[in-house]
Amino acid sequence: MSVEMESRSSNEQFARVVTAVFLSRMDPTVEELDDVKTAVSEAVTNCIIHGYEGGGGTIRLEAEIDGREATVRITDQGVGIADVKKAMEPLYTTKPSEERSGMGFSFMEAFMDELEVESKPGEGTTVTMKKRMGKEEA
Repeated sequence: MSVEMESRSSNEQFARVVTAVFLSRMDPTVEELDDVKTAVSEAVTNCIIHGYEGGGGTIRLEAEIDGREATVRITDQGVGIADVKKAMEPLYTTKPSEERSGMGFSFMEAFMDELEVESKPGEGTTVTMKKRMGKEEA
């Protein structure tokens, strides 16, 4: 699945719902689906607030299923991240004046099995998250 949306806060909920509906075929638990939705919310919010700094732009949401593993990829073509390792530290934020918690990547790591962040200043950021879900097939 691949969807492009405008960088607007109203699309954060849209991204959560689209991802949940797509992944529902995996027969996930409510908790598993909530985990993915939370991680997607954090990634999309990061694109809006940090990637595009509240301005216009496009966010691409991709999801795929391979057996019991779901992969969700969220990409922006925003300002990018100069130091990904630093940005992933808990409580680190580039927007302290906006009372940002700096926990976005920490939440993504906590709720997903794998998290990879690729970014280049001036070119944008791609967040790839993976989670095993659903019941084992007999």
